[in-house]
Parts: sequence; structure tokens; C-alpha cells
Amino acid sequence: MAVALLYSPPSHISFSSPKPHIFSYNASSHFSRHFNTAQTVRFPSKTRCITPVAEGIISRELSEIYQSCNLWNWRGFNISYLVKGNGPGPPLLLVHGFGASIAHWRRNIDILSEKTTVYAIDLLGFGASDKPPGFTYTMETWAELILDFLAEVVKKPTVLVGNSVGSLACVIAASGMNNKAIVDDWRIKLILPLLWLVDFLLKQRRIASAIFERVKQRENLKNILISVYGNKEAVDDDLVEIIKRPADDDGALDAFVSTVTGPPGPSPVTLMPKISVPVLVLWGDEDPFTPLDGPVGKYFSSLPSKIPNLKLFILPGTGHCPHDDRPDLVHEKLIPWLEQLD
Repeated sequence: MAVALLYSPPSHISFSSPKPHIFSYNASSHFSRHFNTAQTVRFPSKTRCITPVAEGIISRELSEIYQSCNLWNWRGFNISYLVKGNGPGPPLLLVHGFGASIAHWRRNIDILSEKTTVYAIDLLGFGASDKPPGFTYTMETWAELILDFLAEVVKKPTVLVGNSVGSLACVIAASGMNNKAIVDDWRIKLILPLLWLVDFLLKQRRIASAIFERVKQRENLKNILISVYGNKEAVDDDLVEIIKRPADDDGALDAFVSTVTGPPGPSPVTLMPKISVPVLVLWGDEDPFTPLDGPVGKYFSSLPSKIPNLKLFILPGTGHCPHDDRPDLVHEKLIPWLEQLD
């Protein structure tokens, strides 16, 4: 599942860029903003977030993405981000899903940057961003990070484009990344005791470490990704590297455990009706995590008839990560939608 929406800041926030057209977007009280309290320091633009990669290990395309990243300091943590393009449209902020990073947008950045300025960010705990040991990761934290990034770095009304947990952070809604968020699905109810057991086991450090080490083996990662993608040919060596590389960092295990066992965040049922800005939802018909016939899928399928500002497209032969799975289908829907916002 992928979601795009146009975000404009509250009227009391002023940007140094040209005066934006203000759209109404009222986040829930769980995401109250304090822009002035975030002690942010911009690193020099040439500061690189990842050390050079040995030639031959990954493609040139992926290496260029890694070497184009910068660092931004957020509340004492280093956050990796990329910026490319300078088109006339509203800027985009790409927010990855669980276990992914900036490079997961490898098949989108160049095309979208021809139309506008594209930003992509590594959420705290993922990619090349800091992974503080023992940190408690929540949807609220990631949402605050995104809003601070918009205020401190982008400084313009921005289209937020998220996948999976990135969608959760962008629209402040649960879309299935954490299974406990969707207990109304009979399939989840059936295995709920197993999920509780998994939570318990993951909170045992030794067991969690053993599971994590096994999951991040290249062959296992590839098999997991194949099960998530509709287009199996999209699962290449670069994709495996995109997921595996940050998983080898210190603190990656803590981020994995905290995310999987943590609270799912607010429900989309309560939050979506509050969003009055344009929203585009792209849903793969082979999404195994948030299937169309599940409660979240059925809920979003009903929204276009209830919320006029929302458009929903079902993408055939597509899994949980549409932007990388079948990017042509995503661009076919996303780019015309973006052009209508100009």
C-alpha cells in the first residue's frame, strides 16, 4: 500500500520560501507539533551519510544514491536524507516502509525529480539514520520527525508519499505494518495467540538476536521479499542489499524489536475523515500484509464514495511495495495526480 497526500503546515508556521497556499490538515492530538523546540542543525551539504561502497558489490545506481545522501541533526540524532531535482511542482517527501530506506525509492527518484524537487528520508532506526540502542520507536516519533524535517529542511507545502510504515507516519494511520493493529481480521484473530508468543520471544534478547540474524541472511531476505512482491523479477541483488545493509548496523536489532512489538498507532478509521487535503491511495491487489479483503482494505475501498478529496487505484499484479514492485503503474497514477496539484 502506498499513500500520497499534500501537507501544508499550520498557519502559525512561516516559511522563508514563497508564501504557500494553505490547505487544512488537522493532525490528531497524538501528533501535536512543537516546531520551535526541535534543536535542529543542518550538516554541511557535502557530508555523506554512508561510506563508499566497494566496487562490484552493488550497482552504480544504488551506489550513487548512497553517495548523494546528506545528514540532518534531529534532537541529537543524525538523520539521512537525499534531495534531487528542482522542478516547478510542489516538492515530494518519500518515506520508506519497515526495514527499508531511501534506496527503496531507487526506481522512482529520477523520474519524479524531472517534475519537481524530490526529498527522501531514512526514518530514525532505519537506513543510514541513527539507531540508538534501547530507543522506543513509535508512530508518533516518526510523524514528529517528518514534520520537523518539513519545517527545517523543505520549508514548503509538500506532497508526502509513503509506503507501509511510511504511509502510517504520513497519514497517521495504521495500515497493517504491526499485525496487532488489525485484530478485526479473522485471519489475525486466528493467530493472535501466536502473535503474543512472538512478542514475548522477541523481548528475550538472546532469542530476538538469533531470529534477527537468521532473518537478515541474504537468501532468507530474498525469499521474504519474493513473498511480498507481485513482480518477482523486481527482487534483485540490489533490493536484498538495501534491506540487509542497515540491518548489520549497531542498534538495528533494537529498532526491529521495538517496531514489531510496539504499539500500532492510531486507527485510520478515526483519522482519515479528518484529512481534507488531496489524498491518493495506491493498493496492490496481491498485497499480503494489508489485503484488499481485510478490514483495512475494505475500509479504504469505501472511502472514495465518502471522502471526495481521496482517490483510490488498485494496481494489478502488485504486492505491498507498489513503488518498487511495479513503478510504471505507480508513476502512471501518481504523476497526473501531482500535476493536478500545481
